[in-house]
Amino acid sequence: DLIVTNAHVVAGADDTTVTTQSGVELDATAVYYEPEDDLALLRVEAELPILPVAAGDHDGAPAAVLGYPENGPYTVTPARIGETRETLSEDSYGRGPINRTITALGGDVRSGNSGGPLLDKDGKVVGIVFAATTGGPAGGFAVPVGEVRGALRHVSSGPVSTGPCTR
Repeated sequence: DLIVTNAHVVAGADDTTVTTQSGVELDATAVYYEPEDDLALLRVEAELPILPVAAGDHDGAPAAVLGYPENGPYTVTPARIGETRETLSEDSYGRGPINRTITALGGDVRSGNSGGPLLDKDGKVVGIVFAATTGGPAGGFAVPVGEVRGALRHVSSGPVSTGPCTR
């Protein structure tokens, strides 16, 4: 009953809904919100398919970015998994510098892919896409699945604040 997305996707929201691929709209409650890792976990009252989680290092492996880029239709875009490492960055509000762990990826990442999964060639989640590159080759960045596992240990039993809207 948990859905993983980015903190910046639900920042400032108090009436969040999730729409399934079949078009069913579900009320969602934020039960984890962490702008430093740009992660949010939402609880829905529905049994939805579960994506398996990958284990191990995938640097250089083929992948796919799933999402609704630019508010368009559901899209699966080919990608390549890059290095996962700790880096100096900003949080989802542009505050920093902070140390955080991110996974780089090559491929077409566009607005609307945020909060969607980065899957390995076996269809297992290796990260949650949060940003596109702004220069150079097409690519982006994902919150590694290890950070998601850590967040799952801190899920609240009730609603949590999603802070103010992001810029």
